[in-house]
Amino acid sequence: SMAEGAGAGPRLAELLAAGRRLWEEVETGAEPSSGAPAVQDKVRQGLDALHRAAAMVAQLDLFSENEELEEIASADLKYLLLPALLGALTLKQVDLSRRLEHLESARAHFWRFLKLCRSYGLGTFHLPPATASPPGEEDAGSPSPGGPAAAQPSLVAMASSRQAKIERYKQKKELENRLASMRTFVESGQADEDQIREFYILQIQKWINTSLEEIESIDQEMVILRSRGTGKQSSAPLHGTSRQVRAPLKPFILTRDAAQAKVFGAGYPGLPTMTVDDWYEQRRKQGVVSGQSAPQRAPGITDEELQKQQQEKKEEEDDEEALQKARNWDDWKDTHPRGYGNRQNVG
Repeated sequence: SMAEGAGAGPRLAELLAAGRRLWEEVETGAEPSSGAPAVQDKVRQGLDALHRAAAMVAQLDLFSENEELEEIASADLKYLLLPALLGALTLKQVDLSRRLEHLESARAHFWRFLKLCRSYGLGTFHLPPATASPPGEEDAGSPSPGGPAAAQPSLVAMASSRQAKIERYKQKKELENRLASMRTFVESGQADEDQIREFYILQIQKWINTSLEEIESIDQEMVILRSRGTGKQSSAPLHGTSRQVRAPLKPFILTRDAAQAKVFGAGYPGLPTMTVDDWYEQRRKQGVVSGQSAPQRAPGITDEELQKQQQEKKEEEDDEEALQKARNWDDWKDTHPRGYGNRQNVG
């Protein structure tokens, strides 16, 4: 192949192999946190090796957008993966003050990989836009006919994108199984050129799926970071260790049922808004729900005995005063409409 001829072959192959090995160690690592210094060292070393390999590939002009897949030597196919691996490792960095920069950089790597794959006719997929559009600018160009209702994603589109995701997931699993069964065979040097070629093309297809998923996820995270302003306030990266970061509980309106919510709507002034935690606390005080944790039981106590103990405890707590309070509250509710006394903050 051209790379070997240029004398960079073994060196280039070593850099790719090192970067890839480090990525795999980080990805499947035993460390509980991707922020651990040992993990971040691997991330830095891996990025360094892959960046150097990518610079060599560019220098050697290994790939060009107007050549056919057949023109690439089988041994050189693996270098197509460089930008995808760079993207994956870039996301593993944990410096929160530079999160937005890392997301943009990773996205650019994944996008370059996808564009290269498209030019070689590898995989059938829609190439995402080259850059994530800032929030609010996605469809600023064309006002949607029919007002806000038309802007809602159609149920058909949502169902088909869900179907596409399921298909993608199935393909991914199939690809991973085929790759796993071929891997030892190829790495032990027993595979012929056709098999090596197939192995690398399967790897590229697997990374096409990964890149599409990552770009989607990056775009969502960027919207969140930009809406926060700088992205410095982010308490935990959305990528890496914990993808689903929980938002703090928003105050919400508790209504008796969905129909009531529909009738009154969120604008109805008489509905107090409270968080689920406040609600639990209030109900606990009224003796409706017991504390949130399961009752502690001493060893060797049967369910019946436990129930009896709890019953006795409850009876002790339900003294006259609590009963009186509950009765007073009921009487008060009978004579006061909902939202009484809550008029000062009506818009």
